[in-house]
This record gives sequence, C-alpha cells and structure tokens, in this order.
Amino acid sequence: MSDSKLNIVVIGASGHLARTKIYPALFSLYCQGFLPDDFYIAGYARSSMTQATFRERITEKLTCRYSPEGDDCSHNMEAFLGRCCYHAGQYDSGADFSAMANEAGLSPKDNTLFYLAVPPSVFYPVAEAIQDAGLVGHAEDPWTRIVIEKPFGRDRVSSDELTELMGQVFSETQVFRIDHYLGKEVIQNLVVLRFANLIFEPIWNRDYIESVQITWQENKSIEGRGGYFDEVGIIRDVMQNHLLQILALVAMEPPSRLGATHIQDEKVRVLKCISPPGVDEVVTGQFVGTTSDKYTVMGYKDDPTVPDDSNTPTYAATVMHVVNRRWDGVPFLMIAGKGMDASANEIRIQFRDVPANMFRLAGENPSRNALVINVQPDASIYFEIVAKVPGVGMKLDSRLLDLRYASAFNEIIPDAYEDLLLDVINGEKSLFIREDELAASWDVFTPLLKEIEAGGVSPVDYPFGSKSGPEAAAALAERHGMTLTDFQASKDAT
Repeated sequence: MSDSKLNIVVIGASGHLARTKIYPALFSLYCQGFLPDDFYIAGYARSSMTQATFRERITEKLTCRYSPEGDDCSHNMEAFLGRCCYHAGQYDSGADFSAMANEAGLSPKDNTLFYLAVPPSVFYPVAEAIQDAGLVGHAEDPWTRIVIEKPFGRDRVSSDELTELMGQVFSETQVFRIDHYLGKEVIQNLVVLRFANLIFEPIWNRDYIESVQITWQENKSIEGRGGYFDEVGIIRDVMQNHLLQILALVAMEPPSRLGATHIQDEKVRVLKCISPPGVDEVVTGQFVGTTSDKYTVMGYKDDPTVPDDSNTPTYAATVMHVVNRRWDGVPFLMIAGKGMDASANEIRIQFRDVPANMFRLAGENPSRNALVINVQPDASIYFEIVAKVPGVGMKLDSRLLDLRYASAFNEIIPDAYEDLLLDVINGEKSLFIREDELAASWDVFTPLLKEIEAGGVSPVDYPFGSKSGPEAAAALAERHGMTLTDFQASKDAT
C-alpha cells in the first residue's frame, strides 16, 4: 500500500448507510492491511454529536471476522477508531466544510475520498460546498474522488441534469457511481464464469438459450420508509440499476481486455440494444395487508408514511428484448418485488430442449438444462442436468451440479462495500457506472416510467407473503414460455 496519506470524508456519517455499511467496510480494509499507514476518516453530518457518542455508534457494527480465531480485535478497533472523528455542519456550507478540513488537517495535497451517503437532492450542494472550501484536487497524484449512491436521477432528463451539475465540480474520472450489487462476489463471478470457461461461450446465444429470468424479491415491507420509497418505486429502486446491471453482464459481448473501459464499453453497447418495454409487456403490483395464524401485516397504503392514493408499484415484472444477433428472440424476464414469501435474488439461464430427443420419443419427459446463479441469500452457482435414476429401467430426473460458496471456498466472502471502496482507493472503475452507461440505462426505462406516472399502467393488488406476486405476472411469463420461480419450493427441495 502506498505511503501517501489518505483522507476519507464520509458525508452523512450519522446515517444508517454509513453506520451499517461504510464504516464496517473501512474497518475490514484496515484489518486486512489495505489502507495506508497514514489515513484519516472524517465523518460529517448535520446532527450534533460528541466524539464519544459517534465512535460508540459506529463500533456497534464493526466485526472481527478478519482477525485470527480467538482474537477479539479490540486493539484493531481502538487503533481504527483513533483515526475516526466526527464534525457537524451544514451540507451546503463551504465555511463548515472548511472548518472541518482545518480541524481534521485535510489538504488537497493528500489523496482524498469523499463518500456522499446522503440523498441525491443534496449531491450538488455538497459538491459546491466542497469546492468552496478548496478541497477539490486533481484526478491523479494526489487525487480527489467522490462516491455517490443511487438513485442517479428519476429519469433520463433529471439524470443528465445531475451529471452536468456534478461535472461542474468533479471530472468524470473523479466520479464513482456506486451500485453495491456489482460488488457482490457472485455478480463479479459472472464475467469469469462466461469468459474463463470454454464450455459456456459457444452456447451463450439464441441457438441454445431459450430465456433468461432475473428475479429479486424481499419478504419485507417498506418498514416506515414510505416517504422515500413512494417517490422512487420498485422500478427505480431495483430494476433500473441492480437488475439492469446484471442483465448487461449476462448479455454483453466478450470485452477485448480485462479493464474498466473495455467492460463498460460492452455494457453500454448491449444496453443500447434493449428495446424499452411497452405497457403490454409489464405487470405492476402493490401489496395489500394479510392476516395469518402467526401474524398480521399491513398493506403498502396502510403505512402512515404512504399517501392513500399512491400509484407506486412495490412489484414489477417486465419482459426485455435485446435486439442483436446473439439474443434476437430470447426473452429476458425481469422481476422485482417487496412483500413476497421469501427473500432471494437469482439469475436463471434456461436452455432449449434437446432436438429430436430420443428419451422424449421413448415416452420420458426429461427437463431442460438450466444454469442458475443465486446471488442471495445463499451465494451459489448450479447447473441443472438430466441423469438416470439408479435402478432397474430407464427413469430420468433432474439433478444439480452445485457450487456453493460457503462450502467450496475457505476464504471469507467480503461484503460488497469492501470490494467497491478498495476499488475507489485504487482508482479501478470497472464495477462502477459510467456517464454514458447511466444514460443508456435510463433510456430503457424512462418511457415506461412516464406511462406509469401518467396512469397508463396501474398496479394490481397482491397479498403480502405472495409466492409470485400478481396473477398477471405468471400469465406474462407463460406468454413467453417461462414459469415463475417458486423460491420457497426451491429452498425446500435443497
């Protein structure tokens, strides 16, 4: 690690994201020796708080998982917390940022990382205040970099406006748009799975693949976050970023080199090949309350933080079409929903039937092969194959060639924020979203979002705890030759 001093400024340090993700990730990097010897972490937010209270709050989420067995890592925590201080100030005040810099000894002559763990509405005021305080340095040697969290706008127009405003302070090289899903180990493995294994590339096309299903669901309500979620909705919150990024990695052409520019170029190319979904290829839903023997859960609009007349979807299913030679005619079914029966995120690559299958001609009904990537809750990759059941006669059944991360790897699986923060420090941008990539992703969904907001698509009710959301979603899948995944049944089977 370089001997250059590293200053990390976490803006919004009193919030949930900073406390549960950013500071634990920085502590993990420190325990592994990935931070330079000379580093300082300045927390900045509007709330008044003593240093002792702040350190107590962030300590609650620090873990010792990178310490030797039996070591409580208290000495590491003490040393790490000794580099962490808190400063209260207004987000739009250059004077407050300047005071913080003086107290903390920050200088544009040092490498400096600003992490904006704040709502997008204050991104630009914060950037202006940082500039007014004289804290914006160069892109390299020493560098200044800024990390911003989604959502990056509400549509193509607002996204372009935000990009232009941030560009008045920071160059594109300095801006790191973070999508934490790209830091997950299984998602990073998509590139390796596709391009480091000879068996997949020859069959990774319309001739062998019948459909692709990308599903994200939670068995949670909005938990009092209606003020935020009702402004965003499930499409902006999950589909336009997390799931579309996954689709791009599944569908992109092989990059010519392993590097940020080459990977991002291919993602942009494939995003530009996606036809914006029409209203006839989307189903939206909104969960309603349900009562069982064990619990009663209120519906989305029963939440006091949600307007009574809300039209915001908590569930959406849509079929995407990648119009190029590799994927023409292959439906990509994308599903995201809250208030479901299980929490899961899965990519299912469904292969076609074996042509003139002799077993089917003989009366058997063998299932088709499928490659399944489980992102959560259990990171795993498995391939569904057809095998003969031991015994007399020819009976076929589906079995799994299974790679479970927990059993296959002895290494600790890092949290996504650990990988991503280390990449920011190292200046590696392959897991971050480039300006033209962001624009292309908004082009896919902006027409549909406008239709929804104009009342052209209305959400239908589905009960909290549903297995598959609105009934119309199953019909949409069936229309394209697919069946919705029952995650609870899959869990029971394994």
